[in-house]
Amino acid sequence: MDRLGRPRMVDVSDKPATQRRAVAEATVKMDQETLTLVIDGAGPKGDVLSVAELAGIMAAKRTAELIPLCHPLPLTEITVEITPDRKTGTLVISASCATTAQTGVEMEAMTAVSVAALTVYDMVKSADRFVTINGIRLMEKSGGKSGDWRRPAPKVVEGAPGDPSGPSVPPGARVRRPRAT
Repeated sequence: MDRLGRPRMVDVSDKPATQRRAVAEATVKMDQETLTLVIDGAGPKGDVLSVAELAGIMAAKRTAELIPLCHPLPLTEITVEITPDRKTGTLVISASCATTAQTGVEMEAMTAVSVAALTVYDMVKSADRFVTINGIRLMEKSGGKSGDWRRPAPKVVEGAPGDPSGPSVPPGARVRRPRAT
C-alpha cells in the first residue's frame, strides 16, 4: 500500500537483476481406481498428466495477469512434473520456474502447481467427486537479496502418520507413462 492506503506494485527498479529459481509443490488425493485411470492415460477426458503439466506451464507464464500487483517476469525455464504415489492415492505436482530479474519467481511456481492441480480435478471430477487438492506450498527458492531458502524435511516419527498434504518429490523425479499412439 502507498502512504495513502492505495494498492501499488512495489518498485523494484533499483534492485539488480539476478538469477532466481523457485520450486513449489501441491498434491491431489483421489480414489485408487481414479488414480489408475490417470496413470494409464484412460481418464474420462484423456491424458490427465500431460494436459495438467501443460496447463501448469501456461499458467506460470500468465501469473502477473492472475495475481494483482505481481510483476510480469521474463521466465527462462518452467518445468511441471506430476508423479503418482499409488500407496497414498496421490499425485504429487512439482513446478520449477527460473528467471534473471529484479524479483523472485515464487508466485509463478505456486501458480503453476495450483492450475495443474485444478486441471487434474477438472479432468477426473466425473469419475471421482471426492478428489482433494492439498498442500500448495513453496519448497525452495534461490537468488535475490534474501538468498536461498529450502523447506525443512518433515520430521518422521516411527508409527505416526506422515504429512497430510502428501509426500515431497525430489526435483527431477519423473514418472514414465505410456503415450497415446
